[in-house]
Order: sequence, then C-alpha cells, then structure tokens
Amino acid sequence: KLVPRLLTDEQRERRVQNCFELQNQLEEDPEFFSKVITGGESWFYGYDPETKQQSSQRNTSHSPRPKKYRMENSNIKTMLICFFDCRGVVHAEFVPPGKTVNQHFYKEVLKRLGENIRRKRADLWHTGDWFFHHDNAPANTALSVKQFLTKNGMTPIVVPPDSPDLAPCDFFLFPRLNRDMKGKRFHTVEEVKQKMQEGLKAIPLSEFEQCFEQWKKLLHKCVAVSG
Repeated sequence: KLVPRLLTDEQRERRVQNCFELQNQLEEDPEFFSKVITGGESWFYGYDPETKQQSSQRNTSHSPRPKKYRMENSNIKTMLICFFDCRGVVHAEFVPPGKTVNQHFYKEVLKRLGENIRRKRADLWHTGDWFFHHDNAPANTALSVKQFLTKNGMTPIVVPPDSPDLAPCDFFLFPRLNRDMKGKRFHTVEEVKQKMQEGLKAIPLSEFEQCFEQWKKLLHKCVAVSG
C-alpha cells in the first residue's frame, strides 16, 4: 500500500487530526501505546519478484544465472490477517480460499482475536484498558462491526483513509514479512502459509518495540508537514 502522491486538503486535515489525537493520548498517558493492539490484512504470494537491490546483492560473478520468471505476482496467494502490539503477535490467521472479508467474516475474526487477547494479554483483558487500532476498510467500519466492538469493550482507533504510513501493519509488519519472501518461489499455498508463520515467529521483541517508537516519529512528521 502506498500513500497517494497528491492528498486533498480534507485528507491532509483528517491525517493531522488523527495524529493530534494520538499524540494527545500519549501526552496524557506515556504508556498509551503499550495498550494498543493494531491489525490489518495483506496478500502474500507464491512468487514476488525481488528488488533490484536484492538481486544485485545476491547475484555475484560466481552465482548461477537466475531463471527468468515473468515479473508478476504468482496466482498462488493467501491473505494474512494479523494483530499485534509492542510485545509481539496477538492473533494471526489466513483467510480461507474463496472467502470474502466482509463484516460477517470480520466479526468472527474479532471473536478469535478476543479469545487470544484474553489468553495472551490477560492484564489488558481484565482491566479493559486497551485500544483496538485498524484501518478503514468497509468491513471494519460497518455498523454491525462498530456495534460488536462497543458490546465487547473494544475501543477502536481507525487509521485515516490513504494513510498506510500511519498503520504499523503497513509500515512495519507486512514489509518485514515480505522482505524474506522476495525473489523466492513457493509452489503451494501451504508453503506460503508456513513461510509466513515462520516469519512471524522470527521477529524479535525488540523490532515490535521499535515499530511503536517509529510510529511516534511518523505521527510527529505528519503533523510537522501538515499531513
């Protein structure tokens, strides 16, 4: 996901307002981000061409000549939905083939997320003092989902439209997972899933902590440039 080159004044205003609100929360409670669970979804492919930099680093005069694959994403793909906080992954699952991520499916995902919060983040679950951060996809902002969040004590923070630079999944987690997959070919969806699961487990705690520190800097940057 990319931030559009040209944002409207309204889009910039919404981005700044969102950043101001989060910065105010952090000023009132320096531990605020330790109470935020953020999530998103992304496709991962059986073959995703490596970058020119990766290719030049890998191919030396002694390495075999690489096979020429068409420079396009593979038809073998799976969608990962993942939620995490500064302590690591809280919940991750793959969308079944042919399944659409609509409001009904998303509510089922949120139920499973809730169970994992209760099990893995018992401190947050028992106090209820935590926040749920996700993007503004239609399924996420549907009335029935909003009602579900309210009923289950999940206080939402929604990413402004066209703002992947302000969404931890988009500026940290998904690029981090994709990094190790670039230029590699997987022959089945199960192979892709296995690689994703291995990738999630391999991310150290320090990187999740750094992600939330980077988020603070990105909020400041967005405000500094007026969106």
